[in-house]
Amino acid sequence: MDLLDRIVTRPAHISLPRRSLLLALGASAVGSFSPHLAAHNEAGPVDPPQLPPPSKLTLDDASSTTLQSLLKGRVTGLQLMFTSCQATCPIQGALFAETAKKLGDGNPAAQLLSVSIDPERDTPAALAAWLKRFGQSPRWRAARPDKAQLDALVSFLKSKNPGPDPHTAQVYYFDRKGRLALRSVDFPPATQIAITLEQLATKGPK
Repeated sequence: MDLLDRIVTRPAHISLPRRSLLLALGASAVGSFSPHLAAHNEAGPVDPPQLPPPSKLTLDDASSTTLQSLLKGRVTGLQLMFTSCQATCPIQGALFAETAKKLGDGNPAAQLLSVSIDPERDTPAALAAWLKRFGQSPRWRAARPDKAQLDALVSFLKSKNPGPDPHTAQVYYFDRKGRLALRSVDFPPATQIAITLEQLATKGPK
């Protein structure tokens, strides 16, 4: 089994049938791809949850919306990526494709969103091709933000990577009110992403 297969199929290490959302985040940290990666990232609950800055988005089908509109009323797992990336982004794409399968016909409020940090080159066609490469799902969309608003979004997520890759491989979890509630460590297992989204959907807004 190669590295990518081990990342995508690795099971969660903690069962969460009736645990709190806070414990869900802890499980995500324990199940991370590599323990040393977490040291570079700010991971954990966001208390209180925070609304993101205004962000215009162009989706993979070329339609226009805002991040706030896309998040409202649903629970969302968001990742940063760019389609020409050959390092972490293919692994991130595989993780979200596997997460979409694990969500299956579960809570319809759960969705996945891949947001490009290269809005100049990541056209809707490029984003659509990226999704198709890994396996499209109604639960999973890709988008590019307005270039002028990208830095504010990246700063809000605290996703700048000090290494050679310009972004982390974290998942950012948003609640039904469109607020950032949790930051994972790098490469949380697909099973854990699905569990955390289901926990958020069940918990509901406060």
